[in-house]
Amino acid sequence: MKKEDKAKIIEKIQGDLSKSKVMIAADYRGLSAAEMTNLRKQLREAGVVFHVVKNTLTKLAATKEGKAGLEKLLKGPTAIAFGLKDEAATAKALVNYIRSTRSPLQIKGGFLAQKVLTPAEVQSLALLPSKEVLIGMVVGQIKAPLYGIVGVLAAPMRGLVGVLQARAKQMEAAPQ
Repeated sequence: MKKEDKAKIIEKIQGDLSKSKVMIAADYRGLSAAEMTNLRKQLREAGVVFHVVKNTLTKLAATKEGKAGLEKLLKGPTAIAFGLKDEAATAKALVNYIRSTRSPLQIKGGFLAQKVLTPAEVQSLALLPSKEVLIGMVVGQIKAPLYGIVGVLAAPMRGLVGVLQARAKQMEAAPQ
């Protein structure tokens, strides 16, 4: 491979590294070309770019990008899923593909916020709810005490209304 070609590949990998929020390395041995195409299609729908990478060139790009911890995952045949949108969605898409197709694809680990993730940590990342669900849960937790306060403040008023209605019925029933 020519030096110029290598430089272009390093730049492309470096660009993917800079744009991505999470990277998940996987051993792709055993996947056919059709399975690889299907995997890329499913991952693309989740906002994930999936590339087979040369380890030495990826190490150079990672060092230039300041993500030197990624080197630990670059042993043997490696493909990297670059999560461009949601960290949990990237892990979820990869784990779901492996689970649904019983693929021989094996997760080597990941890289998130300057931290190297083990395969088990990538699995637990996949179990997290989506960002929208987490935001909804937080909003729900914030709203719950407010509903409680409204209920407490409205209780005396409801009691007063109940007493007045009972008295009005009593007065209607009483002979004049």
